[in-house]
Amino acid sequence: MEEKVCCPKFNPIPWEDKEVVFENRMFIKDTMTQIMHMPLPGSFAKIIGRMWEKIENANAKPAEKDLLMLCYDPSPWKSEMYVSVTREVPDAENVTISGTFMTKVFDGPYNHVPKWIKAMDNYVADKGKKIQKYYFYYTTCPKCAKKYGHNYVVVFAQV
Repeated sequence: MEEKVCCPKFNPIPWEDKEVVFENRMFIKDTMTQIMHMPLPGSFAKIIGRMWEKIENANAKPAEKDLLMLCYDPSPWKSEMYVSVTREVPDAENVTISGTFMTKVFDGPYNHVPKWIKAMDNYVADKGKKIQKYYFYYTTCPKCAKKYGHNYVVVFAQV
């Protein structure tokens, strides 16, 4: 019997070595406690589940191709989660993100994030730009990453 998956299969090609511009792109935001950039056990799924329920109740779910879940760590103890939406969501922190982002796709375990940041630093510097902020798009849950054989992560470097 085939193992069930909950995340769509990710195509990395549209995100590799791109420059993406957001103009008031709509998201809802939530925060998560973590220890040295690692979420507390079960907290990531809990936060995403809570956010997704609000999105579905508000009929604000984007098309699969437009769905983005971005993470930003302002400190080793806190992560901000952003999920794209098509309209404002009641009882959620509605935010917009604007800016220009350079993207690269990486494949591997999450503990490689420091290596990915270094590679992104080099990539953006080679383009003559300076990074202001990093967002991480974790494209699948760990169970689906195992099923697909890839743990793709897209790094968005705001320049």
